Amino acid sequence: MTTMHPTARSDAPERAWLVATVLGDQPKAATEESLRELRALADTARTEAVGETVCRLRAIHPATYVGRGKALQIAEALQAAGAGVAIFDDDLSPAQGRALEDVLGVRVVDRTQLILDIFAQRALTLEGRLQIELAQLHYLLPRLRGLWTHLERQKGGIGLKGPGEKQLELDRRRIEQRLGRIRDQLQMVRQRRAELRRGRRRHGWALLTLVGYTNAGKSTLLNRLTDAGVLADDQLFATLDPTTRQLRLPNHQPCLLTDTVGFIRKLPHHLVEAFKATLEEVNEADLLLHVIDASQPRAEEQIDAVEAVLKELGAQTKPVLAVFNKTDLERGRNQAIRLADRFRHSVAISAATGDGTATLCQTIADLLRERVRHLHLKIPVGAGKAIAALHANGKVLEQKVRGKHLHVEAVVAAGFAATLDPKWLAD
Repeated sequence: MTTMHPTARSDAPERAWLVATVLGDQPKAATEESLRELRALADTARTEAVGETVCRLRAIHPATYVGRGKALQIAEALQAAGAGVAIFDDDLSPAQGRALEDVLGVRVVDRTQLILDIFAQRALTLEGRLQIELAQLHYLLPRLRGLWTHLERQKGGIGLKGPGEKQLELDRRRIEQRLGRIRDQLQMVRQRRAELRRGRRRHGWALLTLVGYTNAGKSTLLNRLTDAGVLADDQLFATLDPTTRQLRLPNHQPCLLTDTVGFIRKLPHHLVEAFKATLEEVNEADLLLHVIDASQPRAEEQIDAVEAVLKELGAQTKPVLAVFNKTDLERGRNQAIRLADRFRHSVAISAATGDGTATLCQTIADLLRERVRHLHLKIPVGAGKAIAALHANGKVLEQKVRGKHLHVEAVVAAGFAATLDPKWLAD
């Protein structure tokens, strides 16, 4: 099935033709949803989708993915539409990509390359740029040979290496060296993150991590709860670099809330590997807040995609609180009720309006209740550092000076309470 879209915007930098496949008895609805997401990805990459082809196949063709006959039909359609690039909804092997470019006569991009391009545009920090470069180099390495086919004619004969082969070896060596340097730098990032986490653990603060499908509203929720001021745009992967902010719960317990990169169907394995330095926050969390766009028609498939990535990260056993977002919309309210049985703990909210966020914070406090202690302390007036630490790491409800001691009523994290001198506990 081939569909041509309306004329592209005049300011669009590139016109693209999208290609998706339906294999065997695979439900067409799933392919259409994936194709809808591919359109959104193309738009996020500032590329205008001017048409699309959905191919029903018995099996993937090893040479051209869709078969030469179907490829020729796509070539005719995209040339009529003036498209300069073909974007495939699945991953292509290097050989398939080269064969398709020969038949279609335009540049061919698969889903992984498209997502990598988007991430490269969105990475702002040094860490984010390193992680994206690592993923891009892993993607590029097996595709190097196709970049130098224009020099193959210059080879002197069988067994002799021409300029293209020499350049290929040089490029592969440079990429391997660059990969080694990036891995070393990311290892330093991991060590710094580990130091930060050890510091947080010493204070006993609970670590909360927002996870969820891209564009589910994680950044909007972070802004609502903490005034973080991070970008919360209605686009896929609007925010890429993780952000951590302090959140104080209704029981006065201080927590750290971290926003992570959004997940997506068919999230490239290169990205999961490259972002492990960032996604370690998921494994270190005391509680995962799984933010779900309850207004999405295929919310269940998005939940499955997130849970698949959590399993790949080894975080499938972490305690989870499902946060059904966008329940200010009728579909969101109805689906939140229907899907609530899927989770042990869930809350319905609207991050945009703030409805339900007070209940969310109270639910978090209830789930982390064992991590907080209500203390009455009798601290020597001269223990200034301890008093300052108490104010920094807990909520002081009342304090009075009586003689040489400061009598304090406070709520603190259980981990921090364990660091206090037992002699200070009042009877």
